[in-house]
Parts: sequence; structure tokens; C-alpha cells
Amino acid sequence: MLDSEIYINRIKIHLSMARAQSRPKRKQTGARYVDYRKKRLHELGREPAYTHLEKKRVKKIRARSAIRKLRTLSIDTANLFDPKEKKYSQAKIKSVLENPADKHFIRRNIMTKGTVIDTEKGKARITSRPGQHGAVNAVLIS
Repeated sequence: MLDSEIYINRIKIHLSMARAQSRPKRKQTGARYVDYRKKRLHELGREPAYTHLEKKRVKKIRARSAIRKLRTLSIDTANLFDPKEKKYSQAKIKSVLENPADKHFIRRNIMTKGTVIDTEKGKARITSRPGQHGAVNAVLIS
């Protein structure tokens, strides 16, 4: 049973295996925790955004306490900070050069925090979380 649908507070939710952010079913020793309640809506996890290099597409998500998150699905520009001049500017993203999160993200042009991107103004490291922030903020490196 990989995928299932459950109802939490009369809201239909589609869950797969790794979407709950609650404690695990087993302890470090291998013993099982005793279930004392059902799943809660605030423990719900979501699939990662996998922000990739394309024309800008943003999805709005309602988070806890009516906070809106902007999930960037794809983007082609970055807000660059130049530490030498101490100024901000916008630049087009050419490609993804390095990604410490996963080496396979490079060929798929997926951007996460810490990714090194190639822009019109040079190499830059992403400092924001594109999947939760709605934009790509980066700092120029060498």
C-alpha cells in the first residue's frame, strides 16, 4: 500500500509512504511505539517542489495558521548579490553547475539551497529555498 487517501477533519488527503512528519513507528532499538492517536493535519508532509530551470511557474500553498507559501516549480531568473560592490541585481540563469543535495539534480537542472548556478554575471550560490520562498536569491562567487 504505497498510496492511500485518508480523511482528516473532513478534508480528503492523498498520502504516500514518506509524507508524514510525525515520529517513526519504531524506536532506534527496533521496538515499536504504541499508537496513541491517529495522524493529524499539522503532521502532513508534501512532495518536494524540485524547482527546475524554465519559464517562471509558482504555486501558492496554504501552510499552517493561514500562512501562504510560494512553491516555485520553475524559474529562469535569480536575484544576485555582489559582495564586492554590495549591490543587488537580477540575472538570467544559464544552467546548474553543482548541487550538494543530489548529484543527479545537476543534469535535470533542479535547484535547491546551496546549488551553484551559472548566470549572465558569473557563478553564484543559491541562499534561498526556492521550493518554499517563491524566488531564487543567490550570492556571486569568485
